[in-house]
Amino acid sequence: MPRRTIGVLIVDDSAVVRATLRRIFEEAPDIEVIGVANDPYVAVQKMRLRTPDVIVLDIEMPRMDGLTFLQRIMAQHPLPVVICSAHVGEGSENAVRALEYGAVEIIAKPSARPSDLRGEAAEQVLEAVRAAAHVRVDRVVSQLRRPLPALTVDAMIAARSPVPRASRGAPVIVMGASTGGTEALRAVLAQMPADSPGIVIVQHMPERFTAAFAARLDACSPLAVREASDGDRVLPGVALVAPGGRHTYLKRSVRGVSVAVAEGPPVNRHRPSVDVLFRSAAQEVGSDAVGVLMTGMGEDGAQGLLEIREAGGFTIAQDEETAVVWGMPGAAVERGAALRVLPLEAIATAVQEAVVERLAKKGREARLRSEG
Repeated sequence: MPRRTIGVLIVDDSAVVRATLRRIFEEAPDIEVIGVANDPYVAVQKMRLRTPDVIVLDIEMPRMDGLTFLQRIMAQHPLPVVICSAHVGEGSENAVRALEYGAVEIIAKPSARPSDLRGEAAEQVLEAVRAAAHVRVDRVVSQLRRPLPALTVDAMIAARSPVPRASRGAPVIVMGASTGGTEALRAVLAQMPADSPGIVIVQHMPERFTAAFAARLDACSPLAVREASDGDRVLPGVALVAPGGRHTYLKRSVRGVSVAVAEGPPVNRHRPSVDVLFRSAAQEVGSDAVGVLMTGMGEDGAQGLLEIREAGGFTIAQDEETAVVWGMPGAAVERGAALRVLPLEAIATAVQEAVVERLAKKGREARLRSEG
């Protein structure tokens, strides 16, 4: 039986971008361009002829902007939408805002240079569309503007537990996500207390979009959320988002735990890679690590989560019922990497419980040492 192709509709007012995307997709045997449109009104006409599996959508267009069109799509006929955006200034901010309206991926606008038509840039475009084709759109719709659940009593008790600031052996929380992960991370961080142990996050996202993403998380979380810089210390009350286009990993020193941000080849086709962060957590933090792997296509993070568990850390995978794409967490479950498999709304509480358990254990060990 022949493999089903993914029907893509390209909506962009730039003829150069439309032609470039078409050329990239034509190189892929599993993707078919079923139409191109220079604005949303033309796109609607194309959609009446054939419903696309995935829409690749520009933000800034004449007559109707991409954000307005996206909102109408998600309200009337939900489909997987990949945002194709300029990565500077307001363009990157609007692209991240589109994720809150139901878009599932962001790609940077490719150039017509031969290097962008083949190689890593083209592969990122193709992988984004393939991931979007696997999205369960009903999950996306159900999460849009969903009221966030309040912290449970257990989590609030955990929030009041003293966290040693920058002390050796303090818990460190690491999180990884891809397709659908922006809203999943928003939901989890919104429930974390302001004095939570330090958090480091990898969300698969192109270079220069992660700063805008971190700013939007900061606006809805009690934590201080910012894009990570090389050498930043991992401190309570702070969540660091790995910058796109480079890897982020943990390093322990006499001053505590910090992050390193470095160049390197893609790992599991991604840069930043969740596995790079998680494996460093296993090596540098060990049993003090709390790892969380959420929605996304592929296997990035599954091996790293297993290594955290083997190092004595606590590990969580998002369950299939609430994940937009159960690729990454599913791969972790198959490997036996997850101590807990939980719905999205239960993850923040479980993280806090794991932190309290680790702090209590350290307290008991300290008392035994002092008594001995």
